[in-house]
Amino acid sequence: MLKHQIKVAQSLLSSLAAGGRGTSGTPHPIQPDKILKLYEFEGSPFCRRVREVLTTLNIDYEVYPCPKGGQRYRNEMKKLGGKTQFPFLVDDNTGDQLYESQQIIHHLFKHYGHSGKTPKKYSHYPKIPVAALAGTIINGARGVWVNQAILQREAPQQLLELWGFEASPFTRIVRAELTELELPYTFHNAAKERWQDQGPAVLRLKPGKYTPLAGGKREQVLKVMGDNIQVPYLVDPNTGVKLFESAEIVKYLKQQYGLTA
Repeated sequence: MLKHQIKVAQSLLSSLAAGGRGTSGTPHPIQPDKILKLYEFEGSPFCRRVREVLTTLNIDYEVYPCPKGGQRYRNEMKKLGGKTQFPFLVDDNTGDQLYESQQIIHHLFKHYGHSGKTPKKYSHYPKIPVAALAGTIINGARGVWVNQAILQREAPQQLLELWGFEASPFTRIVRAELTELELPYTFHNAAKERWQDQGPAVLRLKPGKYTPLAGGKREQVLKVMGDNIQVPYLVDPNTGVKLFESAEIVKYLKQQYGLTA
């Protein structure tokens, strides 16, 4: 448990290093008809920029983890795009396949933002992602390297499903584990939509029973989770398992798909 708490602390500092980007998002996202596919790995600072914008736009997307030393989705991505560079976005709605993080960000705001324009704060990232790189280092470089023990393991028949948002320190721990195990999943963004959503599930700024914004995306998320919204939330359609707590999710992933699988 102590080891997990250290991970949580590192993950929280990693979120703070990025200034809290990837926490809030629009309550009324423009979800693409065909789900976006992102080839990336958790520890990449350039991939993190794209994930932050996807949370801002509150868009769901598929993740195909490509940790260093991994083979399955790195090889698949190279066949699609011709090179091994991350992030790599596949948008079957527009026919675009994009590599550069800034190019991907402009594409996302153009097609799935309400104004069609990239906000100024997302238009000109520094060439060297100092803040995001610092976050990766603070987080112990988790989600960078593949777990060598799983290289010969077959991929699950169905994608796992994970609810969260980019800056959630608890969700980050689970994403890192999914990356290291090369487990593909659908990421359902559950961005905070207003000030009443701020704070952890057990200690929000607004006390009392949680009520999401009427008509917002969180209203739909609540129907999935039940009485409250808490992330991360994992659903594994391959086994029927549904879990909330990050420590329990990581334990499950390791047992089901890791060293003891």
